[in-house]
Amino acid sequence: MLFPTIDFAIFFAVTFTVGWLLNPYPVPWKLAMTAASYVFYSWWDWRFVFLLGAVTAVAHVGATVIDRMEQERRRRIALGVTVAVLLGILGWFKYYGFLALNVDNLLHLTGAGRPMPLLAVTLPVGVSFFTFMALSYVVDVERRAQAPARLIDVAVYLSFFPHLVAGPIVRGGELLPQIRRRRDPAAVDFSRAAWLIMAGLFKKVVVSSYLDSAIVTPVFSAPNQHSALEILFAVYGFAVEIYADFSGYTDIAIGVALLLGFRFPDNFDAPYTARNLQDFWRRWHMTLSRWLRDYLYIPLGGGRGSRRVVARNIMITMILGGLWHGAAWTFVAWGTIHGVGQVTGHLRRGRRVAAGLEPVPGGRRRVLLQRVVTFHVVCLGWLFFRADSFSSALTMLGRLVTAWGAAPLVTPLLVLTLAAAIASQYVPRDAAERVQVAFGRTSLAAQGAILGLVLLGITTLGPTGVAPFIYYRF
Repeated sequence: MLFPTIDFAIFFAVTFTVGWLLNPYPVPWKLAMTAASYVFYSWWDWRFVFLLGAVTAVAHVGATVIDRMEQERRRRIALGVTVAVLLGILGWFKYYGFLALNVDNLLHLTGAGRPMPLLAVTLPVGVSFFTFMALSYVVDVERRAQAPARLIDVAVYLSFFPHLVAGPIVRGGELLPQIRRRRDPAAVDFSRAAWLIMAGLFKKVVVSSYLDSAIVTPVFSAPNQHSALEILFAVYGFAVEIYADFSGYTDIAIGVALLLGFRFPDNFDAPYTARNLQDFWRRWHMTLSRWLRDYLYIPLGGGRGSRRVVARNIMITMILGGLWHGAAWTFVAWGTIHGVGQVTGHLRRGRRVAAGLEPVPGGRRRVLLQRVVTFHVVCLGWLFFRADSFSSALTMLGRLVTAWGAAPLVTPLLVLTLAAAIASQYVPRDAAERVQVAFGRTSLAAQGAILGLVLLGITTLGPTGVAPFIYYRF
């Protein structure tokens, strides 16, 4: 079920009403919210609700067993088994085809034939998100960062429909306490929720859809037929498209959760204003960045040890982060680009600190140069991220320097859209918040009129039908 659809509007109207009517009754509310979330998830394929149920059961049983173990060694064994099962589920659905094909090709090259069974395994929507949430939950229980929750609470935590299929990745310590307590309808910030939902719809339905149809899909589908300028603007276009698409989904998810009395963590903070890749990952998909930091990078050793060890930890984290996004060599390349960039930045900052200088040089011109360079390194990564194959990505890189000619797809409207989208990230946060606060202070009639006009504009400017959010695939 897609957010920007009539189906979801009807579903949410019913869920919103039932949720607040049952709010005084914790168990019925949890059962109703779990049932609604399973209906939401089953809209694509009802069979995968059993997968969601299985992940929930594994996480609950694993956390319960871990908590009951007194000896540290047994706790770690129980954690290892639980993590192995959860990663096994994720690996089967997401990585079996990729691994089997590559192993089969390798064996064929060595003369061993093709012994691997190449099965077409359907990738369930959102499996990476709820699996990572389950992993963080059981790890936090093992670390004694939180106590194990009741089964019904874990079921609501993992299946809660606003975050279910594309995040943000909400941790148990952030969401479980909100599930356990009764929500106060008087404390719900309805104006902020409406603001976020409308902003998210505009970014997804208007900006992302326009860029995808105007230049991104035509160029990435047939790079040999397009000039260097069109390829360059297609890469720029995808950079803005994926931001508008994913941050738009996050805005809607946070807004919908707010209407139900829940607060999700922010997931984006003007990522294209970043001055280096480390700064970028503090701003882009922040819940995933923190997840990778706390459950992968730090357990590997983090920033402790020699430069070589730290570089290894960064590279492992970013390459695995790339594979999390998809089982293809293009995602490995994307993660490698970010890993190499972060290692380079880490070494450079270390040398500056050792010389008694500030880690990142300042000055208006330097800051501008840092932002321009960082944006283009990120765009290089996006080229591999979006490309259909590794060879297609290399073709596009080659044509960037050889295929100069006419660029009919690079229209004034396209350039204006890209410029406005990037410039909007430089608007000070407090200025945007003042506008939002001013909106909240207007009368309900005025808010309704404004929202109606915005919705009319979105439906007028948007295409007929809405494509799934990009991150549904991961």
